[in-house]
Amino acid sequence: MFYQFEDEMTTVEFQSIDPHYVTAGYMTVGEFEGVCDSLGFSRFSLDSCKNAVSEFDSTVEVYDDYSFAILRITDAADVYGKKDRVGIFIKKNLFLVVDIEDADCSTRDCFLAALGRYSCISMTLEKLIFAFLDGIIKKDAGAIENRAFQITALEELVLQDKATEKFNFLLLNMKKELLILRNYYEQLIDAGEALEDNDNEIFEEPDLRYITNFTDRVKRQRENIDMLRSSVDHLQDAYSSYLDLKLNHVMSVFTVVTTIFFPLTLIVGWYGMNFKYMPELTWKYGYLFVIIFSAVVVAALTVLMKKRKWL
Repeated sequence: MFYQFEDEMTTVEFQSIDPHYVTAGYMTVGEFEGVCDSLGFSRFSLDSCKNAVSEFDSTVEVYDDYSFAILRITDAADVYGKKDRVGIFIKKNLFLVVDIEDADCSTRDCFLAALGRYSCISMTLEKLIFAFLDGIIKKDAGAIENRAFQITALEELVLQDKATEKFNFLLLNMKKELLILRNYYEQLIDAGEALEDNDNEIFEEPDLRYITNFTDRVKRQRENIDMLRSSVDHLQDAYSSYLDLKLNHVMSVFTVVTTIFFPLTLIVGWYGMNFKYMPELTWKYGYLFVIIFSAVVVAALTVLMKKRKWL
């Protein structure tokens, strides 16, 4: 389906497209195959859509009269979820989105929303592209903010001594998610900068600011991701320091306990020698004396340790 912007937005068939007006189209790969040659697009671009791989495609292919890119769209709220993929074709006054994979129709919804973002009279190709691309990342800010709150919640777990054995796994998984998002934004930045170059002079210079505006927004998102990654790294270091401190505390307690009960070992060794003329061996109260003496030693050392705050 093609939409042409004159005094109002109208639907047209591809044979009736007027190159003097801004036109937008959204179609499947199969539909695009039927009009590819008529619209002047290379068969190589069609094959790229048909054989799109799962990796990030971060470059824009620039031809004499059109530019082409495949975008792999990542949902910032669910980075492991199914990825949408679209092919974007840009000619003079023509913006075409090819649906390669859009299971939840979210990309189509972004396209339809972009059609109504600006008035028909003021609509330009640059505005249309900006509206579509900006719609793709519009919800990402909220998802990134939620991740910031998650990191804060994890920090509170460390401070409250509630971090479980899975804490490091949570941090590792979050770092992986942030890395995926960063690669995604790098893809969009590369695409935006390639369009800004305007090598085939498709765009009007005064309106290139819309493409620049989109690229700047994605760069800010990438910077936010970098800050979150840094926060996770600091949190991981803090957790490691917390574990070391906890271990040191345990070892300190063991050391103090060992110090307190070490004199008992000496007493046991002393009275375990069984010399013939040890007076306590034949003393009526010798056994009770050793018990009381041992208890007094332990109590005295315990009081001393607490006074010096070693225990």
